[in-house]
Amino acid sequence: MSDARPLPLYAIGLGSNRRHARHGDPRAVLLAALAALESDDIEAVDASPIIASDPIGPSRRRYANAVALVASDLSPPEMLERLQAIEARFGRRTGQRWGSRTLDLDILLWSGGAWSDAGLTIPHPALAHRAFVLGPLRAIVPQWRHPLHARSIRQLAARLVRPKPVDRRAAAH
Repeated sequence: MSDARPLPLYAIGLGSNRRHARHGDPRAVLLAALAALESDDIEAVDASPIIASDPIGPSRRRYANAVALVASDLSPPEMLERLQAIEARFGRRTGQRWGSRTLDLDILLWSGGAWSDAGLTIPHPALAHRAFVLGPLRAIVPQWRHPLHARSIRQLAARLVRPKPVDRRAAAH
């Protein structure tokens, strides 16, 4: 008998809003990063379409964003270390939070559920509030349930775009 247990899955967020000398514009950077994710111990399963989104924070450049679904036996800290090594190969420098960057890779979800230690929190703490992450996620794993909110990615994405009720008492003043 063989051990046919499926590999754990990771949803990896990819973002870029700076050109790369070798790879080109942010969209091309994401395509190169998708290829760089695959290795002996990381198997590409699926990838979302690449979308354009407005920046958060001080950067003025629009982002290219996507989500990759990968399978790997790496632990969450090992996966984070691998992603940081790929970012470094693409010229990522630590610095201003939310500044422009050639490549940003984040672990969004892990099929093992929630994870937290000094350097990593899964699911990504801002996941449920970011349309530029939820849209690409919805394209490839709409039924994946957020382990803390107990809602599917589709439900979380719908909550972001649903009109908010107006408090009539506040509007009357």
